[in-house]
Amino acid sequence: MVNAVNLVFEESIGGVAAGLFFSNFGLETGDLGLQSLNPLFQFGHGNRVEILADNHVGWLLWFVIEVHGSGSLLASYFAIAEAGSATHCETKRDASMKAIEIREPGGPEVLQIGELPMPEPAAGQLLVKVHAAGVNRPDILQRKGGYPPPPGAPRTPGLEIAGEVMSLGEGALRYRIGDKVCALVPGGGYAEYAVAAEDNALPVPQGFSMIEAAAIPETHFTVWTNVFDRGRLQPGETILIHGGSSGIGTTAIQLAKAFGSTVVVTAGSDEKCAECLTLGADVAINYKSRDFVEELKVRAISPDVILDMVGGDYVARNLRCIAMHGRIVNIAFQKGSKVEVDLLPIMVKRASLTGSLLRPRSVAEKAEIARSLKARVWPLFAAGKCKPVIFKTFPLADAAGAHRLMESSQHVGKIILTV
Repeated sequence: MVNAVNLVFEESIGGVAAGLFFSNFGLETGDLGLQSLNPLFQFGHGNRVEILADNHVGWLLWFVIEVHGSGSLLASYFAIAEAGSATHCETKRDASMKAIEIREPGGPEVLQIGELPMPEPAAGQLLVKVHAAGVNRPDILQRKGGYPPPPGAPRTPGLEIAGEVMSLGEGALRYRIGDKVCALVPGGGYAEYAVAAEDNALPVPQGFSMIEAAAIPETHFTVWTNVFDRGRLQPGETILIHGGSSGIGTTAIQLAKAFGSTVVVTAGSDEKCAECLTLGADVAINYKSRDFVEELKVRAISPDVILDMVGGDYVARNLRCIAMHGRIVNIAFQKGSKVEVDLLPIMVKRASLTGSLLRPRSVAEKAEIARSLKARVWPLFAAGKCKPVIFKTFPLADAAGAHRLMESSQHVGKIILTV
């Protein structure tokens, strides 16, 4: 077995590099056999880096190269399993990362890139090297000081990420180091590294880029829990989606159509309406030129479910057009949450008005949504029936530009930061 380990190691990095590696640590290649007998081993060089591995069922080998004189560290690794893979790994180093900071509430200009300590995964968490992060309306609210992170969450904005698993917290068994995942996080996404609960992470769908994968978590978790769980949308029913050209809207269009519903949307321009129709919407109404309530009445359409992120006067207007036994689900209030409204239509139509927030929910609640997505939506990705709509990407350092675009409402679909 030792010879096999040596062979794999040398083939992976080259014979010369392998020799340099072992000589640098004063080891012979045969020493791997001795090291592997102990479940806890370490390779160290000075005080710069310490790599620890707790390997219960297999073999784990870390290959570390220090770039002398530059102050930087390059680390790569691979696992050699005899009866499985490592179940717990840690990297311990004095390391920092680039991340976006909100030093005071304000406009997009307050988003500044800075250096923060690299997070460490707690029990049941993954440390993810972030390749891409989604930009969402709650990030803007947080930047303005109106949506603080939940207790214990990072102050760095960012609710969805895609990247590579770098290390595992105690008891994290679902993924391996090197796996590519997308994840819903309570904060910290606008950074080079982020921690995510392993139960709130999902594998990057086959054939998806990291940019596409980063566009999945926040929108798909939101749409699933509000349209299909709370809204109970059924095949053959009609849904009205306000903000159809947004990231949430483009996701809701595709999922509702994939599960056999009729889709009506509102959007703010004829061009956006056309994009929504291309995605599968059956009816698209430009709310700037037409009253959606009157338009639905002319078309004899009474939505069974309404997904509303507008609020304000839309609350009363939704009640006017909702079907008997209809369900209205509010997920945001861009026009305000304080309204004066006649609630009699709820009684007359035996309708329901509900809503929810996603970010403050527990890991367990979000994990239940993740399981539903894996079972019901991941097959749609594999079949090519649904795919995130990417409007534009920005480098992490230009998070301010991404926020300006989102606040302009000129986009269709998702805005993504690349890291």
